[in-house]
Parts: sequence; C-alpha cells; structure tokens
Amino acid sequence: MFEVVVDERVEPVSPASGVDTRRLPVEIWGLILAAFVIALGFGLVAPALPQYARSFGVGVAAASAIVSTFALMRLLFAPVSGRLVQRLGERAVYVTGVLVVAVSTGACALAQSYWELIVLRSLGGIGSTMFTVSSLGLVIRMSPPGQRGRVSGLWSTSFLIGSLLGPLLGGALARFGLRVPFVIYSVALLIAIALVYWSLRGSELATPVRAENIRVMGLRQALARPAYWAVLWSSFAEGAAVFGVRMALVPLLVVEALHAAPGLAGVALTMFAGGDMAMMFAAGRLSDRWGRKPFLIMGTLVCAIGTTALGMAPSAVWLLGLSFGAGIGSGMFTPALQAAVADIIGPDTRGGPVLAGYQMASDLGTVLGPVVVGMIAQRVSFGFAFGVTGGLLALAAVAWVFVPETLRWTIVRTAAGESG
Repeated sequence: MFEVVVDERVEPVSPASGVDTRRLPVEIWGLILAAFVIALGFGLVAPALPQYARSFGVGVAAASAIVSTFALMRLLFAPVSGRLVQRLGERAVYVTGVLVVAVSTGACALAQSYWELIVLRSLGGIGSTMFTVSSLGLVIRMSPPGQRGRVSGLWSTSFLIGSLLGPLLGGALARFGLRVPFVIYSVALLIAIALVYWSLRGSELATPVRAENIRVMGLRQALARPAYWAVLWSSFAEGAAVFGVRMALVPLLVVEALHAAPGLAGVALTMFAGGDMAMMFAAGRLSDRWGRKPFLIMGTLVCAIGTTALGMAPSAVWLLGLSFGAGIGSGMFTPALQAAVADIIGPDTRGGPVLAGYQMASDLGTVLGPVVVGMIAQRVSFGFAFGVTGGLLALAAVAWVFVPETLRWTIVRTAAGESG
C-alpha cells in the first residue's frame, strides 16, 4: 500500500499508478461546465464586436480599441479583484463578476453610440477579471491536492472547446444582426451563474472559511518563492506568444509573407487549438504523477520551437504543421502552470493577490506582445519577430530548470510484511 504526501497532506492513491483515484467533487464539474459556457459566449461576440463598433461610424483603429479596452481593464482591475477575493471570498466575487459581465454585455446590444459601447465593454473587462481570479481560487481550494493537474487540464480544455465553438456560432448568428450575439452571450452568462449556484449550493467545500480560520498568502510571500517568479514569466510569455502574437500576427504572416488566402489563417489557428486540445488533458493528469517541471520545461520548449519556426514557414503545409506542433507544446505546459500556482498557494489558503499577479502577467503579455512584436515584424522581418516570441518561451523553460518542483511528494511503504 502506498500513500502520497502532497503539501504535507496524505492522499490515498492506487498502488499501481501512484495517482489519486478518487472522483472529482461535483462542485468542480459545475465550475468546469460554467467555464465552457462562458468561453462559448465570449466566442459568440468576438466575430461581431469589431463590425458592431464600425457600425457607429468609427475607423478601424477605434474599432480595434474596443478589444484593447477590454484587455486593459482586465489588467488594471486585477489587483482590486485579488483584494476582493481576499476580503469577501471566492464565491461572492465569482457570482458578482459574472453578473457584471452579463448585464454589461446585454446592455451592449442596446448601445446607441460608440462611446456607450466602449464604456460597457470596459465594465465587462472589470467583471471578467473578477470571475477569472475568483474561479481559479475556487478551483484551487476545492481540488484534491493529488488531482490538481487533472483539474487544470479539464478546466483549460473546457475553455478551449468553448473558445473554438463560440466564433463558429457567433459568425452564423451575426447574419441575424450584430446585436443578437450580445443578447445570447448575456443569457449564456446567466446560465453559467445558475450552474455555479446549483453545484455550490449546500456545498461544504465552497462554504466560506471562518475569518479566524483563514490562512492567507500575500504577494510578498509568493515572491519569496523562486517558483512563483518562474510562474510569472511563464504566464507573461504565454500571454504574449499564445494569446497575443499568435492571434495578431499569424493572419498577417499568411497574407504578407506566404501570399496565401486569408482563410488559411483561420485554419492555422484551428490547428494550434487542435494540438493544444490533443495534449492538454493527458498532460494535466500526468503532471500529478511525474511533477510539473517536466511538462513546463518540455512544453514551453516545444511551443518555443514551433513558434520560432512559424516565421520561417516556407509553405502553407509547413505553417499548419508547425501550428499544430506549437499547440502541442502549449497543451503540455498550460495545465501544469495552473497546477503549479495551486501548489504554491495550497488548498487551505486564500491567495487573491497571488492569483491576480499570475493573471496580470498573462494580460500584460497579451497587451504588449502584439504591439512590440508587430513593430519588430514591420521593421525587420516576420522570421525575426516570431524568433523573439519563441525566445520568451525558451527563457521560461530555462527558468524552470533552476527552481524546485512545486509538487512535493514522498512515497511511503506501509504494506504489512514489507521491509526496506
């Protein structure tokens, strides 16, 4: 009989595999399903949003600012969200955040001017960072320590599938009017609130901890751990490469460097998502057994190589293959990175500012990446620009080589009659 000690807690495991075999709590499944609904709804409005902004008679730059404003408000409000989680608890902040996004998104469908729309989307960004930080806090607190990687893989996969399906549905719905996707997204968010309420009602796991029993981790405590610095850099690199540069520059690379049809960009982005999804769930589960570092190091290196090579792709076939390969790398390190954050905070600790710092690093990369790397592509070349992006990921892999494993375990042999 074996037992695994994770973060000083003993978890029952399968003797054959060394992996926790208990079923996940129903509360976790409720949050995962809600994450899918939220991502699906966000994807619904993504294709319509720039066109909707343009319908108010503004230029391309102003229409693009609608997207940037949402990301900027997420970045600016993240520290406040962290403090709210620390003070009010994850559940209250989660529900409030989703409700803010639901109301502001529904109001977008009634906007009568560009400035009304940009204010409403800014409010949506505030609500978005509230439920992002708090939902991650809930998942960390309710996940069995021996299954954090598995939960992170499921969590990330649900977001990814929703993000893939959302734009397809949004593009089809846009034909019924540019305001329709906003109404549907608002309803989807209300459904997400209902799912979370149903799964958490009467839950002992989700019950707010009494104030005198709360252990908290501040940002200064987290920064004292080398692993958290590696988390911040990895999150920044992921935001820049995966969420920023990939979305902004791949479409330009297709048209201006490969001289291919614009539709190829959509296929390339889908191939990346396919590689991501193919690896994410398995990597999350295996990181619970083998540790986070192998997947963080190998995943970021694979993604770095694929991203660097994208800028030198000689043909459409190479572009699609490299996109799939970079997606595999992303799928390897994403759940391990989220699980590493959970390891650092621990299951019985409230770490709002720590989660906010993690989220802010990603948002900062998403905001700066396309701008800085786009300037490099314009002044030097696409090859050099994607090489710089891959370098950010490679540095994250190097950082993880020198920091301790966040999943700490000890195998203890306790079966009767066995010795040594």
